[in-house]
Amino acid sequence: MSDETKKKGYQWRFFRSGGFDQVRIETADDLRHLGELDQKLWSVLACPTSGLEFDTRTLQLLDVDDDGSIRAPEIIDATRWVCTVLKDPDVLFRGADGLPLAAIDETNAEGARLLATAAKVLAYVGKADTVEISMGDLAQTEKLFAPEHQNGDGVVPAELAGDPRLAGAITRIVETYGAAEDRSGKPGVDQARVDAFFAAAQEVSDWHARAEADAATVLPLGDATGAAAAVFEGVREKIEDYFTRCRLAAFDERAAAALNPADTAYAELSPQSLDAASAAVAALPLALVGAGRALPLAVGLNPAWEARIAALRDQIVIPILGAREALTQAEWEDLAGRFAAHRAWVAAMPANPVAVLPVADVRALLADGTCAALTRLIDEDLAAETAAGQVDALERLVRYNRDLVRLLRNFVTLSDFYSRHDKAIFQAGTLYLDQRSCELCLRVGDMARHATLAPLSGTYLVYCECQRQGEAPMNIVAAMTGGDADEMMVPGRNGIFYDRQGRDWRASVVKVVEAPISVRQAFWSPYKRIGRMIGEQLQKFAAARDKAVNDQAATGVAGASAKIEAAPAAAPAAAAAPAAAPAPFDIAKFAGIFAAMGLALGAIGTAMAAVVSAFLGLPVWQMPLVILGALLLISGPSMLLAWLKLRQRNLGPLLDANGWAVNTRARINIPFGGALTGVAALPPGASRALTDPYAEKKTPWKSWLFLVLLIAAVVAAWQQGYLDRFLG
Repeated sequence: MSDETKKKGYQWRFFRSGGFDQVRIETADDLRHLGELDQKLWSVLACPTSGLEFDTRTLQLLDVDDDGSIRAPEIIDATRWVCTVLKDPDVLFRGADGLPLAAIDETNAEGARLLATAAKVLAYVGKADTVEISMGDLAQTEKLFAPEHQNGDGVVPAELAGDPRLAGAITRIVETYGAAEDRSGKPGVDQARVDAFFAAAQEVSDWHARAEADAATVLPLGDATGAAAAVFEGVREKIEDYFTRCRLAAFDERAAAALNPADTAYAELSPQSLDAASAAVAALPLALVGAGRALPLAVGLNPAWEARIAALRDQIVIPILGAREALTQAEWEDLAGRFAAHRAWVAAMPANPVAVLPVADVRALLADGTCAALTRLIDEDLAAETAAGQVDALERLVRYNRDLVRLLRNFVTLSDFYSRHDKAIFQAGTLYLDQRSCELCLRVGDMARHATLAPLSGTYLVYCECQRQGEAPMNIVAAMTGGDADEMMVPGRNGIFYDRQGRDWRASVVKVVEAPISVRQAFWSPYKRIGRMIGEQLQKFAAARDKAVNDQAATGVAGASAKIEAAPAAAPAAAAAPAAAPAPFDIAKFAGIFAAMGLALGAIGTAMAAVVSAFLGLPVWQMPLVILGALLLISGPSMLLAWLKLRQRNLGPLLDANGWAVNTRARINIPFGGALTGVAALPPGASRALTDPYAEKKTPWKSWLFLVLLIAAVVAAWQQGYLDRFLG
């Protein structure tokens, strides 16, 4: 490469479309140098990850910071990475679903890992001899991430242990600390759960060791202490109550009678149906209270407590103090002291789920190296060639192989939109409405926000709500860039929308943003407005006359009715008074009216005659120019305004309203706009019968009116002498 070439940098190639220069992306070198392209020359600087006709997963992989938007630096990083791990990035321009393994650069460290991962994936899915990998292969997760295979996610299910002892340990950890889901869908353990379990197991073992170090005090009955402690705690408060009562009786002999049940208490119990489980019986003292009395262990006990005191005697008193019929307060306090130490030890039990497991099992897991073995399995899984990160990277490469160049042609350039070979990723489908098809249709997430910014595009926009059975409704906006819009777009009109998958949706117009559509429409618009105005005035005049006639008829009917009702009463007075004479006919008044009408018609005729005579007085070659000038005078301003507006139509605001960052004025000029909207036309070679059996019958009044006006104009011109030179 010469020094001059190095100084100039990479030689980019551009093409002009849409009124601006767009870079060509056609070779591997274009991809390698994409980061060097001045971003002022990019068509787009950011686009959303939703609402596009593009693979959603690919967009998510490109959106590294997960902010819902893909920006130019993320595009550059993705392109640079894929060029690094591939031998020849030209393979990307195929846009194929499959990536040849030979295209991966094994001389690159990351490329070598990707190649090894691809080989392992193909082996798992039963295609070890295949020379390319596709998204279909990576989608077979049930084979790729089978529980018997290491998959690199750091989760080890019992099926992967390969040892019944380790499988049992995994099951025990899952039972106590819950499961981490393996990519195969099976429950397993990860390093955090293993560490937590064995830390808890060590804590539980140490807790048991503290009791074993002072077994005589903490475990007075050895392994049976736990069960005996439960019996002891079940009667402790009741026995404390009994001995306290006895001490009060020793303090004052008069208290003994009050501390024992009164006769009235027994009287209240006598009508009841009693049994040993009765709450009323259990509320009575444990035994008869007396100064210095011992607690009987067999005879003389409250029936509700006999069974529990018997359990105390058999499980605690006899093993520790020996057989006896009664328990003194001193002996009770000795037993309470022994179990107080056990109670304190139990209160210090570790608050973890391992504490409920048998201590022998816990210590067996700690002693046989299970923790180290599980850690080793997890490390091996993380280092597997099909590790989660490696599989994700391979998926990224396969998706970029298929989709990256297409995205660049809708981001760095807008060549897909302007070339018309493929639809752009923002084109949602085709709307059929009012005998036309609109190709520029975009999904709209927030209609209020979109309708605020989109009118800046200078395009006639139709917002529609689309519905399809079994699908969530969606909103679209369609750009009308061909035909005309007379009496066309009003909310409530219906059409059909076909999405990019070919599915049909019922489309209802909900909002219209008006703008010029074509110069042809602008030419006829003044005449249509005049015709519409005349029609509206005629309708108003007819409605007013109809109302006047109705009012007059109603007034006449009401007056006649009143006269009929008043006739009998007015008859004598009418006979007495002479009839009033009718008003004389005023011929002068009517003559004035007819004279005025004649003057008006004469003035109109004279004016028409002057115009016609002046026109006829022109040389023949000037007559077409006069007609053309009149047309331009009427239609010219409207056409000029429409032409200027149509030249300013811009795709940018439509996309910006959807979250894009368009970096150029992407114009939709008149020829390109005509290509985006198709209007109804008969197919080439079609035959057409012009006979319409239901056509309206033609009336000759228009022809007669034109003929009368023409004769009047000719006569007026003849009388004024304008035709002498033609007739002389």
